[in-house]
Amino acid sequence: MSPNIDSVPESAAVPTDREMVRIEHVTKQFSLRHDHSLKELAFSALQRKKLADSFLALDDVDLTVHAGETVGLIGFNGSGKSTLLKTVSGVLYPDRGRVLLRGRVAGLIEVGAGFHPDLSGRENVYLNGAILGMSREQIDAKFDEIVAFSEIEEFIDTDVKYYSSGMFLRLAFSVAVHTEPDIFLVDEILSVGDEPFQRKCLERIRELQRAGRTMIVVSHELEMLEKLCTRIVVLRKGEAIFDGEPSEAVATLRAG
Repeated sequence: MSPNIDSVPESAAVPTDREMVRIEHVTKQFSLRHDHSLKELAFSALQRKKLADSFLALDDVDLTVHAGETVGLIGFNGSGKSTLLKTVSGVLYPDRGRVLLRGRVAGLIEVGAGFHPDLSGRENVYLNGAILGMSREQIDAKFDEIVAFSEIEEFIDTDVKYYSSGMFLRLAFSVAVHTEPDIFLVDEILSVGDEPFQRKCLERIRELQRAGRTMIVVSHELEMLEKLCTRIVVLRKGEAIFDGEPSEAVATLRAG
């Protein structure tokens, strides 16, 4: 069961005209490696169909996100949501177009990014914090708060390769939200832990909103995004087909 976002205080921040993220005509294509059986090759030849050797994940996407906005990305599987988020974060690079950012970027994009399995939770907090642009002094000052938020104090000196996926995500999310980023990116908030922890994550996101942070959020939880976001972009087969008011965006997606 998903946490009730109505219980989370509304954001007090008002979006401004200051551009924080500019996505300019971004296109991303992936090569597909096929290992087809003789039967599949013969069948495609009989149908005179050429097996696809590439996949267009993003097709000339053009978006701007302003300071204080919380922008949702929605779409069916394969629509390009996570690819776009990874392109903004720098995990992936566009084949064409460019992404311009202002300020520090942090987020929970890919499980394992910035964490080393043979290091303890404590060591990974310092490693990941440094990757996200924090000094050792800043991490020292935030360390107890990060660990307390993650609720894994008992295991903080255990190698993370022994963590459950939930423990891993809790620590990764906690480090990301405590870096006080200017731009926060997150893929599937509600995949982090159980319902009480999910609620705590949403509360923390509201705090970042009130502080005027800029956010881009991917989720399949449409009701949550509708209430959390200032606007929502609908992606379909790599194209942005709608960009606007959250309830209209959700209706556009549901209409197919």
